[in-house]
Amino acid sequence: MALFSAEHLAFIFGLLGNIISFLVFLAPVPTFYTIWKRKSSEGFQALPYSVAFFSASLLLYYAFLKTGAYMIVTINGIGCFIETVYLLIYMVYAPKKSKLFVMALILIFNVGGLGLVMTVSLLAFHGANRVSLVGWICCILNLAVFAAPFSIMRRVIKTKSVEYMPFTLSFFLTLCAIMWFFYGFFINDYYIAFPNILGFLFGIAQMILYFVYKNAKTDDTLNLEVDPNKDVEKNLSLEEAKDVEMVSK
Repeated sequence: MALFSAEHLAFIFGLLGNIISFLVFLAPVPTFYTIWKRKSSEGFQALPYSVAFFSASLLLYYAFLKTGAYMIVTINGIGCFIETVYLLIYMVYAPKKSKLFVMALILIFNVGGLGLVMTVSLLAFHGANRVSLVGWICCILNLAVFAAPFSIMRRVIKTKSVEYMPFTLSFFLTLCAIMWFFYGFFINDYYIAFPNILGFLFGIAQMILYFVYKNAKTDDTLNLEVDPNKDVEKNLSLEEAKDVEMVSK
């Protein structure tokens, strides 16, 4: 007799996935502390948070259709709340043009995109077919999100610098992908499991790049002039690295 059943293992990996994903969702807190301290969100991007909000909302809808997917409901419910707070803080300290841009993103993704998925799935599909449709959409979105770190990896190779790709973040994102892969595997949900295979591979690739370039000398070492935009650029890159990956549960 097996020590742990598939149901028990799914619960364990789902719980660990919730904990790690929650920590990853909190990764931008220092960025928003900076925004609050500066009383301005200029120089920071809202797009990653809008995409993260859309992805979490879509996965939340999928979990409700699937029924019984409490682990997906909890983390994506929390994720929607956190991303909403981030977007509100961003808008409070954003100039008028940026506020309008954020509102447009929310209308495009969460009103237009999510609304279209819900309308089509509810009117044109029924039962298991409805779940499969939304599951495939979640899977495709997560695959696209996981492919985004190419830009960060390309920057590391080009600059021979890992300052834009911290090892800790890559490590926890890899752990996150592992937990959600096994959760999906043990509950036979391949819409959840499959994208996280790619997430795991990208995470490993990022950690390998980190060790390859962590001691590499760059042209920046020859430049003694302080660049006032360097901290902002680094914050933007860390935002991108985090948000393009964290939403794939």
